[in-house]
Amino acid sequence: MGSNGEPTRVVVVDPQVLVRSGLAALLGAAPGIDLVGEAATSEQAMDLVATARPQVVLMDIRVPRIGGVATTRQIVADGRDDRPHVMILADVGLDDHIPDALRAGASGLLHKDTPPERLLAAVTTVAAGNIIVAPPTVHKLIDSCTSAAPHDLSVLTEREQDILRHVAKGLSNIDIATRLAIAEGTVKTHVNRVMAKLNVSSRAKAVVIAYESGLVTARFTRDQGPSR
Repeated sequence: MGSNGEPTRVVVVDPQVLVRSGLAALLGAAPGIDLVGEAATSEQAMDLVATARPQVVLMDIRVPRIGGVATTRQIVADGRDDRPHVMILADVGLDDHIPDALRAGASGLLHKDTPPERLLAAVTTVAAGNIIVAPPTVHKLIDSCTSAAPHDLSVLTEREQDILRHVAKGLSNIDIATRLAIAEGTVKTHVNRVMAKLNVSSRAKAVVIAYESGLVTARFTRDQGPSR
């Protein structure tokens, strides 16, 4: 359910009929979600985004024609305020695409073996403007970012760096507000300023910069996600 009380509008993009149909059936039966279309190629996805105006696009990483990453980049590059959030779905073993997907502006990355209830929760999470990355895939992002040239975060105030640090840890605006004892609207203002100063169009891209700059680090154990 969206913040305005209306169902969250979702589009599914996957070239495999059985996978696409299964996702459509799951989403169509879920309360608070309105499945507004299905697509099998990047061209169909772009057309559907333009006509159906979804809030969330579930995108296969290897969608035919130009691929899920490039399609995500085109969707996110749309300057309109109501452009959708893209959540990438990938088969296990395709984690090498994760850093590029986040840099393209994807708001979420999940494996296709994700339990249904977790997938539905992720749709709600990204629809609210937050990011979600499955724990087994985070290490690929970390490995990629630690080898990249660091970014200069001196353009950010101490408070803005603190906000970015919390965003990179996966906290929502309301979670950050609670932790820092400030208003949620204040957090949103800081996040928008951070994105403007870093010249990025999504929270996901800001998160990549947070890791590449060393503002956030993570270590892993064999069976756990990041610990900080």
